[in-house]
Amino acid sequence: MVAGAQAFRLEIPVHDHRLSNGLRVIVSPDHSAPLVTVAVYYGVGMRVEPPGRTGFAHLFEHLMFQGSGQMGKHEVAYLVEQNGGMLNGSTSLDFTNYFEVLPAPALELALWIEAERMRGPSITQAELDNQRDVVKSEIRLNVLNQPYGGFPWLPMSERAFRNWHNAHNGYGDMADLDAAALPDVERFFVDYYSPSNAVLVVVGDCEPARALELATRAFETIPPRPVPPPADLSEPPREAELRATYHDPRANRPALAISYHTPPRGSRAFDGLALLDHVLLQGDDSRLHQELVRRHAFSSSVDGGINFLGNAFNARTPLLWTSSLVHDPHVAADAILDAFDGVLEEVRVAPLDEATFARALVKARSAYYDTITGFFYPSLGRADLLASFALFDDDPRLINAVPARFDALTPELVHETAREVLAPRNRTVLELEPGLPKNGHRE
Repeated sequence: MVAGAQAFRLEIPVHDHRLSNGLRVIVSPDHSAPLVTVAVYYGVGMRVEPPGRTGFAHLFEHLMFQGSGQMGKHEVAYLVEQNGGMLNGSTSLDFTNYFEVLPAPALELALWIEAERMRGPSITQAELDNQRDVVKSEIRLNVLNQPYGGFPWLPMSERAFRNWHNAHNGYGDMADLDAAALPDVERFFVDYYSPSNAVLVVVGDCEPARALELATRAFETIPPRPVPPPADLSEPPREAELRATYHDPRANRPALAISYHTPPRGSRAFDGLALLDHVLLQGDDSRLHQELVRRHAFSSSVDGGINFLGNAFNARTPLLWTSSLVHDPHVAADAILDAFDGVLEEVRVAPLDEATFARALVKARSAYYDTITGFFYPSLGRADLLASFALFDDDPRLINAVPARFDALTPELVHETAREVLAPRNRTVLELEPGLPKNGHRE
C-alpha cells in the first residue's frame, strides 16, 4: 500500500431496505444542496433482449415515457419540469434506468411518478409505431449516417464476443424493430419490470426514515411477479488473436480498435486491469498517449476504457478493455500495432516501478470519486453506482469498498494481470477502412 493512501476516505451513507414485494430501496442522504434524485434501475438491458428483437430494450425505454394509468402522454415531463426538475432514462448493457432530479420538497411527487411507471405503461399501437420511428431515427442519426457511428462499440462487440447476448447489436436492427408488436411489449413488461427486478435509489436532501416511508406508501402495493432466469453471458476462452476489418462509407480516415476480454467483475484481476487502464490509456500522461500521439503522431488522441456504455463498475462481465484511434491513411495499422505492443510489453515483462504504481493509484481513486459525482448532477453518479452494486453484487455498500480494493493491489498482482489479460491471444484487432468494401455493401 502506498504511504498516505488512507489519509482520505469518502464514506457514502447507505440505508438498504427490501419491501414486501421484493423492491429494493436504497436511501443515501446528502444535505449539501436542497435537491433530491430518485432513480429506478431495472435489471434488464440490451444483453437480455430476445433474439429477433434486437434494440427492444431501448425501444421499451422510450415507451415507458408515454404515460400510465394515471398519467397522460408527456405528463411525466410536464410534472417534473413544472416543479423545477429534470428527468431522463437510458438503456445500458445490463439495466434500464429512469430518474428525476427535483427540489427536495418534491420527493413524494418523484416517487409517485416512478411507482406509476412501475404499475404499467399505457401503450397503444399508435404509441408503439411512433416510438419505433423515433428509435430508428436515432439509429440513423447516431450510427448509420454518422462517420465512425457506433465505432468501436457495435462492430467490435459483434466480432470479439461469441455469445449472442454479448455480441448482438443492442442499438437495434431495423428489421427487428419493425417486427416488434404489442404482445412483445406486454410480455417484456410482465417479465422484466417487476418490483423484484428493480432497485429504487433516493439520493439527496432527505431523511432516510421519511424517504423509506414515502417509498413504501408509493410502491409496496405493486404486486410482485416472477422474473425469468438470468441470461448466460459466459464466453468461451480465447485461444488466438482475432483480426477483422470493418468498412465505413462515411469515414474519411482509417481507424483502429484493440480489445481485450476482461477478468470477472469484482476479482482482483479486474481491479488490476482497472489500474492498468490508468497507466496505459487514461489521460495525457498515459503511456499509450505518450507513445502513439506524442512520440509517433499517429493520431490526435487515443481513447477507450472498460465498458463502452458506462464505466468499469456499472455493468456485468464479460466486458472489453478497448483502445481506439483514428489515424492518417499513410500510416499502416501494423505500424500502430507494433508501437502499441511495445507499450503493453513493458507492463507484461516487469512490474510497475514504485512511482508509476503510486501515481496510478492516485489516478484510479480520483477517477472513481469523479464517477461518484459525475453525470449532470453529483447525485446521479452516486445513484448509478449504488444501483449497480445492488443489481450486480447484491451489496450497495460496495460503493465504499472500491478505493480500498485499489489500495490492496500490489505491483506484483498488477504485473500478473498484465501478463494474463493483455496477452495477444486474448484480443481482437479491428481495422476500420473508409468507403464501401469491394462488393459495394456496408458491413
